Order: sequence, then structure tokens, then C-alpha cells
Amino acid sequence: MNDVFSLKGKKGLVVGIANDLSIAYGCAAVMRRQGADLAVTYLNGASEKFVRPLAEQLQADIIAPCDVRIDGQLETVFETIAQRWGKLDFLVHSIAFAPKEDLHGRTVDCSSAGFAMAMDISCHSFIRMTRLAEPLMPHGGSLMTVSYYGGRKVVEHYNMMGPVKAALEISVKYMASELGPKGIRVNAISPGPLRTRAASGIDRFDELLEQAAERAPEHQLASIEDCGAAAAFLAGDGAKAITGTTLFVDAGYHIVG
Repeated sequence: MNDVFSLKGKKGLVVGIANDLSIAYGCAAVMRRQGADLAVTYLNGASEKFVRPLAEQLQADIIAPCDVRIDGQLETVFETIAQRWGKLDFLVHSIAFAPKEDLHGRTVDCSSAGFAMAMDISCHSFIRMTRLAEPLMPHGGSLMTVSYYGGRKVVEHYNMMGPVKAALEISVKYMASELGPKGIRVNAISPGPLRTRAASGIDRFDELLEQAAERAPEHQLASIEDCGAAAAFLAGDGAKAITGTTLFVDAGYHIVG
């Protein structure tokens, strides 16, 4: 019997590494230890100096720029994967953004442009990646994104990102239904609050961390390694019957939050 927890021979794309505290990096590190071959992207030239050394440590086969706001850049990443590998077994989408002035204000006050940008980068980019990944998964595959509890219940100071994450989670369900017949699974991982660069933009984030650790049944926060373990499981054959779900990796916070 094959080791259902091994990723040996599987090839995956990880989008969203900013530094060694990123959820995406935690996922990539665990997946590499499980034997996966990786393609890693960085946002732009400024971030490349932080991401490339990490990608090289992970022995990534492909290291490429990917700003989903720049026309053609995402498509180029998938073209490179098609040329180099000819297939894709899994994808980790871990990017989110909202303009600070919109994120720190009330949801009812957010601008149309700010909301549209947040939806495009944080949600629709996953839909675009799924569409590009589909032809590279003729024998099935696993697509993952990163959500947050604030997309289900009101979390103070999470503001407009709540509706954005809600849209992301329902998109996961619809895409899982549409791609299920092809053996392509679509899931979300929902960690509790983590001290990442993206999360630091949330107003009074330190208070959110303290409250989450205090209220969670395990009285601790999850780590990026915990997220990586969940992602590695979802990428592997042991999770072949799991799709359209949100997997909480939050020390139980979601049952009391």
C-alpha cells in the first residue's frame, strides 16, 4: 500500500510566500519535507530578495514573479509549469490584500475601488488560478486557499475582509462541485490569527492574538507549521475524498469564537 501521507513525485505551486513567517512558507516547507517538488512565486523585485533564498532552501524547481494585478504574469507562471513539468498536482493560494484606509474603517464605509481590489486579489485570483490549473490536472489534483474565521462570524477589526473571505469560502464550494467529476479537489484552510506580515495590517491585531489564545480550547495559537501539515495532508492521496470544505487549524477557536 502506498504511503498516503507521502508527496513524493507530486508537483505543486505555492503562491504567497513573503518571508519565513508566511503561512505559504509553512506549507511549502512541510510539503517539501514530504517529498514534493515545488514552484514558488514572489510578488515583485522588492520581495524577491526575501523569497528567493527561501525558495532555494526548498530546492524549488521554478522560482518566478507573480503579481496577480499585472496582466499576463499569472498566466506566465502556469505556462512555465506546463513547459517544465507538464502537470500540476496541487496548488496553495495564500494571498490577500485590502487597502489600509478601507480595512481600518467600517465595512459600510469602504470604497468601491478598495472593495473591488480586495475581492480581486484575495478571492478572484484563486478562481483564476483554478481555471489555469484545471488543464494541468487531467488525473485529478488538490487546490487549496487560506481563509479565516472572520468570513463566517463577525471578528472585531476584521471589517471588510470578512465579506471577502466569505466570498472565498463559498467559491471553494462551487468550484469543488464543478471540478469534482475530474477528481480535482478544492478546499480552504482556516487558521486562527497568526503573526504574519499580511495580518499585521489589521487594526489592534495584538489584542486579537491574545483573545484567540485565551479563548481557544487548547489555549494556544496555531503555527505556520500546523497549517503546513494540514496543507500537506490535503495535497496527498489520503485526502482524496475531502473536497469543498474549510479545514480549521486554530486550536479549536472556531467552536467558541
